Order: sequence, then C-alpha cells, then structure tokens
Amino acid sequence: MTKNHPNIPKKTAVLCVNLGTPSQPNFWGVRRFLKEFLWDKRVVDTPRWLWWWILNGIILTVRPGKVAKQYQHIWLEGGSPLLVHSQNLVSSLQKTLGDEHDVLLAMRYGEPSLKSALETISSDHYQKIMVVPLFPHYSSSTTASIFDMVARHFMKKSFIPEMHFINHYADHPDYIEALAHSIETHWSKKGKGEHLVISYHGIPMRYFKRGDPYYCFCSKTTRLLAERLQLSETEWTMVFQSRFGPGQWLEPSCEEKIESLAKAGVQSLDIISPGFSADCLETLEELDESYHEVFIENGGKAYHYIPALNDQEQHIACLKSIIQAHSSSSV
Repeated sequence: MTKNHPNIPKKTAVLCVNLGTPSQPNFWGVRRFLKEFLWDKRVVDTPRWLWWWILNGIILTVRPGKVAKQYQHIWLEGGSPLLVHSQNLVSSLQKTLGDEHDVLLAMRYGEPSLKSALETISSDHYQKIMVVPLFPHYSSSTTASIFDMVARHFMKKSFIPEMHFINHYADHPDYIEALAHSIETHWSKKGKGEHLVISYHGIPMRYFKRGDPYYCFCSKTTRLLAERLQLSETEWTMVFQSRFGPGQWLEPSCEEKIESLAKAGVQSLDIISPGFSADCLETLEELDESYHEVFIENGGKAYHYIPALNDQEQHIACLKSIIQAHSSSSV
C-alpha cells in the first residue's frame, strides 16, 4: 500500500466565491472591473460584435466615473464593503469549520481572483473541493458563470479532485431562519415598520423566459420568510432592483414600488435584500441611500435598511450546515 504523499492535503478546500469588486474606488479601478464583469456572456448576452462597441465606446467611457464616486462614498479602510464583509465571512467560517477544511475566498471578477484560487487548489493537490457560490439564489448570470470558470480550469488539468458545487440554498431552513432572526433583531431595536420590502437583484426577463429559475428561487425564499415571520400578504412586497440597460426586467421595480408605497400613505418601511450574502454597492448605496431618498421625497417618514447577513452567527451556522451536509454525502 502506498503512503499518502506529504504534499497532498487531507483537508477539503472550501472555495467561497462572491461576485467581485473594484480594487480601487477610482475611474480606472472601476473600469477594469466593469470591463471584465460586463464582457461575460452570462451577464450580458448581446451579440459580441455589437456589445463590444457599446461597452468600449459608451459604457466604459461614461459609467466608471459615476460608479467610482458611489464607491468612494462607501469605501472602507480595508477596501470595498463587499471585499471586507466577504473576508470576515470566510474568516468566521474557517473558525467554525475547523481544521478539516481550508476556506478560501475568491471573486468571479476582480481580486482575489477565482482563477488564482483554482490554481492554488490544483498546485496544493487538494483531493476534495467544495465550491460555494455566495448567491443563495441560482442564476445563469452568477452561479453558472462561476461553474463555467471552474469547469474551464479543470478541463486543462490531468487530475480533477472530488468536487461538490453548491447550486443554491434559497429554501434551506437555516438560511430562512438566519434572515428571520436578522429582521426580528432589527424590529426589536428599531421597531417594526408598516411594510417590509424584500428586494432582489434583477435580471432581464428574457433570461427567465428561456429557463433561468432565479425568479422562482426568489419567490420561494420570500414565501418561506413571510410565513416564518407570520406576515399577512398586505405586509410585504417582493421587488427587483439594480436594472441595467434597456429591455424588460423582472417586475415589480424596487424604486417604483417604494415610491408608490410612500404615495399610498405608508409612513414607515423596512427593506432587506436576501440575495446579497454580503453588503455591497447595491445594498449600501442603492437600497440604504438612494431609495431612502425616494421614500422620504414621496411622503414617507421612517425608512430602515436591514443589512445583509454578512458574518452574522446565524449566517455562518447556515453555511456550515450546508457544507457539512454535502461533505457527508461524499462517496
């Protein structure tokens, strides 16, 4: 019987992957990030010949400056909020999983890059790998893009480790409980608003029509969360935010719904975005600030953004449960 090679870890590599972030809150830092992000066919499916001209001729000359100012407003000492919160999440997950796992953080776009993390896993000869996209709700534009890169990486390798890829955890009981706990904790401190808005990042309607189940996963999370919180149908609304470009996107629009609620006489509103595992530009600048202004300008009085789960204890426990369940299913 051959002995284990000393350079082959017995541990499982747990690769946590988030969307990505600019390395710097300036024009060129944002431009590099957007160029990589928006060139992915999973994100924008416009024919390449046309999209190249739109992206390079218009978007990458105009949008980086505007987005850079938004990042500057929320930038933290350790980098972008998404990076800092994701690092804290991975650190907490490493502590709770213990020595049997090595937890790595990667970004699909930007740094620390998914490409580098996969090279580390291959060069260190891990025998098992758990890929954990930090997106509770599967979408072809997020989760599937991570799978694409993982598959491309191992297509070129002689050895493919035993692999588990977490497709989604939109209806996992511990995830629903973590969301409910976060909301109830907020209510105990700030009081319960008249209405709860449950917001998700939007996708083009054509993605849904050709089979992307993202909307269905969002709907299931919303239903389970409302049931857990014992909310009546008049006390909550599911919406979609962060539209980009022309065409029809998932409805209803978050901004339009917030405006209509305020005009209808709702005085106090709570908002949460379950699809973001860590706070980022879309939650801190868009939900917490821009839509806050929309609500107040249209007659609302009290608006509260409930933060992403980040490295909350219940969130870490949820991810641990998911990882251990998949680990125990190994053959």
